[in-house]
Amino acid sequence: MRLAILVIYFITMLFMTPAQATPIQISMLAQGDAITDPSSLLRYSLPIDNESVRKLQKDVEEVAKYLRGKRWTAIQSNLKDAYLVTTLRKESLLAGVPEAKQPQAETLIDQINSKITELKTIAQTKDKEQVWEKRKLILNDITILEELMVQGFPYEVPSEYSNLPQLKGRATVEIETTQGSLTVVVDGYSAPINAGNFVDLVNKGFYDGLNFVRNSSDFVVQFGKPEGKEEGFIDPKTGSYRAIPLEYLVKGDELPTYGSTPEELGIYLADLVLPFSAYGTLALASPENEPNGGSSQVFFFKFDNELSPPGFNLMDGRYSVFGYLMDGKTVLEKLTPDDKIVSAKVVNGSENLVQPS
Repeated sequence: MRLAILVIYFITMLFMTPAQATPIQISMLAQGDAITDPSSLLRYSLPIDNESVRKLQKDVEEVAKYLRGKRWTAIQSNLKDAYLVTTLRKESLLAGVPEAKQPQAETLIDQINSKITELKTIAQTKDKEQVWEKRKLILNDITILEELMVQGFPYEVPSEYSNLPQLKGRATVEIETTQGSLTVVVDGYSAPINAGNFVDLVNKGFYDGLNFVRNSSDFVVQFGKPEGKEEGFIDPKTGSYRAIPLEYLVKGDELPTYGSTPEELGIYLADLVLPFSAYGTLALASPENEPNGGSSQVFFFKFDNELSPPGFNLMDGRYSVFGYLMDGKTVLEKLTPDDKIVSAKVVNGSENLVQPS
């Protein structure tokens, strides 16, 4: 069965007409314990280096895995470890935060500590729903703590792309469709040019009123093709097509890679900071054989854990991932080419968008 599925992946593709910007559908079976939660992926992609907070995050996140199997002893063990991090390693946690923000961080750590104690008590009742909700609240606090640890934008993009908008941080975008609302978080720490291009077009109202693009794949929901013959955004200042390069960040690298796929660089099964492993992964579409020819068209990848398992997906590095769907999964599942975007707007993080000088 597994072999049959793998064969189907490699022979089932979306063949594109030259005028269309459409992603290839090609995957491979899961490798290891891939992360499929978009919130977790975004936490791990923050440019911070604090072993204690990563230990805390992992202990609390793993509660979900043990909760599915009703492994209550394992849950209590993880919560004990998380509690010890917030007590015995408190100074280590604070050391990762700039001095001016340490009072806020200390309050957060105390809140997390208190909520972990409450969660330990709730777990004793074996109430799965309450455990899940309290865990979510703790992770929200951990996210804020980790965001406090970020100290500026970590690098400069290559000068050849300085003529493009950049997102130096993150932004949240609300997309209102004829089926309901979608909430996405776009990550400029890992893909500043692709994220910046998208946020800039949202601010321009470019996507408002556009229909979703007809696509033969059930795995893709694509949008961003303007009406008429154009396939992307035409900059009114220059009258030229705005081309956006392929952009991805490999774990451990200081800078994103531009212009070439991992395979072209001799890197196979690249471990990316923003992978195609979560339902609603948001990426830039590009014309066939033109990885640097994308513009305004983007797509949501609808992962199915049975048909397209996560972990070293072969789409990783072929398309620029720059964000994830955070809310609106049921809406995304309903969308067809008969639907359209009513409006898209940045609701948080617009100050992180930097326009070219």
